[in-house]
Amino acid sequence: MLREKWKMLSESSSFLKGVMLGSIFCALITILGHVRIGYGSRMYHHEHHHLQAPNKEDILKISEDERMELSKSFRVYCIILVKPKDVSLWAAVKETWTKHCDKAEFFSSENVKVFKSINMETNDMWLMMRKAYKYAFDNYRNQYNWFFLARPTTFAIIENLKYFLLKKDPSQPFYLGHTVKSGDLEYVSVEGGIVLSIESMKRLNHLLSIPEKCPEQGGMIWKISEDKQLAVCLKYAGVLAENAEDSEGKDVFNTKSVGLFIKEAMTNHPNLVVEGCCSDMAVTFNGLTPNQMHVMMYGVYRLRAFGHVFNDALVFLPPNVSDND
Repeated sequence: MLREKWKMLSESSSFLKGVMLGSIFCALITILGHVRIGYGSRMYHHEHHHLQAPNKEDILKISEDERMELSKSFRVYCIILVKPKDVSLWAAVKETWTKHCDKAEFFSSENVKVFKSINMETNDMWLMMRKAYKYAFDNYRNQYNWFFLARPTTFAIIENLKYFLLKKDPSQPFYLGHTVKSGDLEYVSVEGGIVLSIESMKRLNHLLSIPEKCPEQGGMIWKISEDKQLAVCLKYAGVLAENAEDSEGKDVFNTKSVGLFIKEAMTNHPNLVVEGCCSDMAVTFNGLTPNQMHVMMYGVYRLRAFGHVFNDALVFLPPNVSDND
């Protein structure tokens, strides 16, 4: 009888211990979930911004000389993160839209003889990303004021990117693209491409040498994606993700392909397929195959309606040494 009572007391004690440990663990998770990220001793309270492209009427007010100066002043350096298995996409990106960057370089996980690239010597995408940003800043901080990073599945219209950035001051900390919210963290999805101003690059470069704020590895318990990790690092420097939109509020950095957007629009808005699809000033589309890259290149840069005059308010000239379309 005494033995049975002792057993019951022992089981009750184990149960209570389990309940207490579970409660402590839940409380700990709750506390950690509400920790705010600061920069130094300061705290940043930032409302999410929806950045819009400039108004065409405002551009028309600028003199021809000023327009030409603006065209020359916008210099975009393109970073494309690749792996050997992406070789067909790599070739398509190299032959298509990257020709419109002021300079484009490929950063690979290992040395690839087929194409010229900068070997990052790692398969970890976050390490690749931070090394690529470090390389770009160290070598080109005095030559370019905007830095665009993309995957090889992304198609970008660089002229639309430059137009979107027209009234944005690169000496301010811009971090923009297609924003996604994950818990309390808002980040720019790498699938739509990531744009950093030179000021954001400066702040990021400083943080890369501080492992407490911007570690080479992700979380201790679970690994987070490279675009989320970038957002965590930038948040310490007061640089927060901002969504890029046109004047109608449509996203200009897209994480899907044109074909998928059209398919969705035909299902959801059968009478407004074009209007319900995409922005006229779209900067990126993602999830493209090599063949789709070339089709996009044809549609964006080569196909023209005979006799139609394009009255663009601003022309972005390609680099002198470029062989772009």
